Amino acid sequence: MKKPFLTLAQAREIVKTYPTPFHIYDERGIRENARALHAAFAWNPGFKEYFAVKATPTPGILKLLREEGCGVDCSSLTELLMSERCGFSGSEIMFSSNETPAEEFLLAAKLGATINLDDLTHVDFLHKTLGRAPETVCCRFNPGGVFTLGESKEGFQVMDKPGDAKYGMTRPQLAQAFARLRELGTKRFGIHAFLASNTISNEYYPALARLLFETAAQVAQETGCHIAFINLSGGVGVPYRPDQSANDIAVIGEGVRRAYEDILVPAGMGNVAIFTELGRFMLAPFGHLLTTAVHEKHIYKEYVGVDACAANLMRPAIYGAYHHITVLGKEDVPCDHVYDVVGSLCENSDKFAIDRALPEIRPGDLLVIHDTGAHGFSMGYNYNGKLRSAELLLRGDGSVKLMRRAETPDDYFATLVW
Repeated sequence: MKKPFLTLAQAREIVKTYPTPFHIYDERGIRENARALHAAFAWNPGFKEYFAVKATPTPGILKLLREEGCGVDCSSLTELLMSERCGFSGSEIMFSSNETPAEEFLLAAKLGATINLDDLTHVDFLHKTLGRAPETVCCRFNPGGVFTLGESKEGFQVMDKPGDAKYGMTRPQLAQAFARLRELGTKRFGIHAFLASNTISNEYYPALARLLFETAAQVAQETGCHIAFINLSGGVGVPYRPDQSANDIAVIGEGVRRAYEDILVPAGMGNVAIFTELGRFMLAPFGHLLTTAVHEKHIYKEYVGVDACAANLMRPAIYGAYHHITVLGKEDVPCDHVYDVVGSLCENSDKFAIDRALPEIRPGDLLVIHDTGAHGFSMGYNYNGKLRSAELLLRGDGSVKLMRRAETPDDYFATLVW
């Protein structure tokens, strides 16, 4: 059973200062998880985790992760600017984008970021934009076909069909890109791939690693390029449902190590650094959306209306994604009522839960919506004039820090020209 990282007493005290809805993050859990990841890959001296900024673009979180030795993976100009303001620079930044405007490549190069190219045509575009080829460049590989591994994650598939994905280069294009970059002056090369999202399987990363390690050994032999690092990207998932088992990062790290010893070491590539680019795994379980029940409705179904909506957490509305719900103070009360838990948007898809067995909920009850630490606040929007919520950090000592204030109507109107 999923347990919240804050109690009813803590929540009641917090809402005296910060009204619901808001996102709150668990500092202790985030730090412990980052340390577990680094321990799992400590066998690789060059290991680096590049946290996917898109998952949780919050300065307080990024600074915390930097303290734990993480870098950042950015996909836009604004994410680059945010990372710079948080103290990241040079090789601490990976820039992975697609259909990239020239100004974003220029900023990435200015910051000394490692640029991860999505397409063969971007090689000459980058050279033309910068007037040179960076000394270090990564290229994104798409092997095509279908990649299937482990159980269905949330009742839907996100990206387990690489052949249908818009990202990355084919195998021949990868070799062409390396050869062209070398001709233009690049000296250090990296390979990146992302094949599946939110896998609940300790086998995904080792399987991906074997594919990339074999590809790297072949491309290095074909082109003579020095492959300095391999980026396993993201895809290591979290158990959104209470009956799912969590991945074991130590087992995953050991699986990647065995693949490394089997493939790269015999190929004379035993000094290749391993990078990861985890967003969901790093943050999702350590974030809650706290919301208050404000209405109940009894028509053809039983409804509980809360003060949060899909503008605060859109994954259930757009994906049908499952997020567990705990009614604070009623953790041990039988789940003998069945509700749709809904928000106030003018969209029928604005439902956090459908036909969910829960304890009896009354107006005023505080509900925790679990696993919102990644792709929660970051995917928010202002439909219906809804305002973005605050983001809070529950510190290790139990105190609370405001990391982002809630928006006001003045913020909403600030960009308008009347």
